[in-house]
Amino acid sequence: MIKKKLNLYGRMRARDATPTTSSSSTTARGEEDFEWEMRPGGMLVQKRSAKPDAPVPNLRLRIAYGALRYEIYVTSMATFGEVKKVLSGETGLKVDEQKLMYGGKERENGEFLDMCGVKDRSKLVLIQDPSSIERRLIEMRHDAKIQSANRSILHVSLQLDQLVDQVSAIEKSISNGIKVPEVQITTLIEMLMRQAIKLESISAEGDASEQKTLQGKRVQKCVETLDLLKVSNARTKPAVVTTKLETFYHPPSSTKWELFD
Repeated sequence: MIKKKLNLYGRMRARDATPTTSSSSTTARGEEDFEWEMRPGGMLVQKRSAKPDAPVPNLRLRIAYGALRYEIYVTSMATFGEVKKVLSGETGLKVDEQKLMYGGKERENGEFLDMCGVKDRSKLVLIQDPSSIERRLIEMRHDAKIQSANRSILHVSLQLDQLVDQVSAIEKSISNGIKVPEVQITTLIEMLMRQAIKLESISAEGDASEQKTLQGKRVQKCVETLDLLKVSNARTKPAVVTTKLETFYHPPSSTKWELFD
């Protein structure tokens, strides 16, 4: 009877102790979960419990990017996002265009190298984000369109420079009272209108759009000036040029003839 009571008492104590062990193991597993914090630059990174007092070692990482190979040096406490920034200078890829693989899985920008098990001479695989390739093609087409618009507007601007000089020359002649053939004014207006049509056909945006508007105002100003000059030119009487002719012929003087036998 006494032995049965002792056995029962022992089983009760063992049962009471079981929840305590289970709680501690749950806490231990919970401490392994990563916590995140926001850095001043806006990057979300893993939260560290304390900063180590020992100096942080540098790591030499081997990066495989297709058939290319790179070696970079970073601290062990760097994030994968910081590694991408270094690789941007090497590959020309932006941070959001890169995917870094380590240990068979893609790593987030805010994950630390040492906390993910990255060591000296570890190999990382760099992959270009497929969606970024399409975005880059769209950007290249957009840039090419802007450059084409700038070239076209520049060509029109150079043509307008010559036409503006002709308008100034006509304006100067009429102001001096010299009548200009009307066909000269009409032809110049037609040439200006052709440049206006070219400007309208150019698809431009941003700075190119502002330049397009500026050149359009130049055309309008020149045409308005020529319309006014046409009226002034019609009132101008053609200049009459008179030339005084001098007579250089003088009748011969009387001559005395001598007779010789």
